Amino acid sequence: MTDRLVSKAATMEIPIHGNGDSRRLPEDDGLEQDLQQVMVSGPNLNETSIVSGGYGGTAEGIIPTSSLKGSSLHHPHPNPALTGEEAARGIAVEKFDIVKKWGINTYKCTKQLLSERFGRGSRTVDLELETQIELLRDTKRKYECVLGLARALTSHFYSLVQTQHALADAFSDLSQKSPELQEEFGYNAETQKLLCKNGETLLGAVNFFVSSINTLVNKTMEDTLMTVKHYETARLEYDAYRTDLEELNLGPRDAGTLCRLDAAQANFQAHRVKYEKLRGDVAVKLKFLEENKVKVMHKQLLLFHNAISAYFAGNQQQLEQSLKQFSVKLRSPGADKPSWLEEQ
Repeated sequence: MTDRLVSKAATMEIPIHGNGDSRRLPEDDGLEQDLQQVMVSGPNLNETSIVSGGYGGTAEGIIPTSSLKGSSLHHPHPNPALTGEEAARGIAVEKFDIVKKWGINTYKCTKQLLSERFGRGSRTVDLELETQIELLRDTKRKYECVLGLARALTSHFYSLVQTQHALADAFSDLSQKSPELQEEFGYNAETQKLLCKNGETLLGAVNFFVSSINTLVNKTMEDTLMTVKHYETARLEYDAYRTDLEELNLGPRDAGTLCRLDAAQANFQAHRVKYEKLRGDVAVKLKFLEENKVKVMHKQLLLFHNAISAYFAGNQQQLEQSLKQFSVKLRSPGADKPSWLEEQ
């Protein structure tokens, strides 16, 4: 009984740490101080170190990683993201400069155009060249009218030829079914077939005439007028920068104005060279266009006259000879490609 009480008392004297009783022994305080000293003297956990010789070795064995950042073990590489940003920034700046120059040029040209319209500004005029350009535009309008009428003639005459062809078929059919009128229906059918054949030959000549006039009007003349349009734009820019230079020359001569004056002089010279070059191009094209127009129209008008005259005179040989003279070829009825009559 006594032994049980002694053992029970000894058990009750053992302190409980952690989740139990919070009473601490003097030995525990000493152990905690030793642990704190070890943590202070030990390696810093926030800084990774390379230790040689194990923990507690000499100071020479500890190499902090901060000393390795600038060493030859790590070489910096260019960032591709930064390079891409720089390239994109350069492209954006270049586009901005282009838009800026375009805006300034548009403003100056619009100002010059309005000044000319309202009679407040002066414009450079080449009287001889302007007269030739206006004559070309008037000629193009008249040729377009001729082209439209020739196309209408082709369309109407094609309908006539188709009607004659159908009438010839009807006469032939009645010639076989009407013995009492066989001869009359027969020669009328032959006449309509002959007219239909001559009509197809005439249509070949007229179609060749239409094709040549269309090329002259919508390609040759249009190409020249496109060059004229570029010339007129260059003339407007030249006058706009000329006016800008004249206004700067009339202003004060300070340092800022002199810089702007030099830039305006350079722009004026550049647009002057462009204007003079295009003026020369227009003069050359107008000359060649006139020569080409006379040559083409001489051939086409002669063909048109001979073909029309031979058809209505009933001269089949002369009509065919006219097409051979001007190298006009008609497709045979059995050709693989559709004839030009089917393309109308």
